[in-house]
Amino acid sequence: MKPFLTFCALCCFAGIFKLPIEYYTFLRILVSVGALIILYNTLISKQLYFSIIFFIILILFNPIFPIYLYRKNLWIPIDIIAGILFLLITFIEKKEQKKEEEIPEETSERITYQKSHSRDRIVNPRKPKE
Repeated sequence: MKPFLTFCALCCFAGIFKLPIEYYTFLRILVSVGALIILYNTLISKQLYFSIIFFIILILFNPIFPIYLYRKNLWIPIDIIAGILFLLITFIEKKEQKKEEEIPEETSERITYQKSHSRDRIVNPRKPKE
């Protein structure tokens, strides 16, 4: 998934330049699929702030009901911000995966102590003779 998200970011950055309309249709489809994947993953992991951000990106780039801003200078900041967000989510997930990989190592090093229960003690009601 990391290469796909990086590819989405690079395509967003390429969208800054003057390209044919077919590229922008391709960009809408690609970014929408990427935003859907991230939206699904962030909703599962309960990261609501990223869910809201990528839902907005999904609405802006959706190919079914496209939003036309008609001016290139309005789309340039949107493309840059979307590309940065795709790269950001890629690097954040890498850091989270590294932390998750470290957790099992720490748990395996734990020492378990045997807990003694009150029923395991020998109770002698008589006092020993001295």
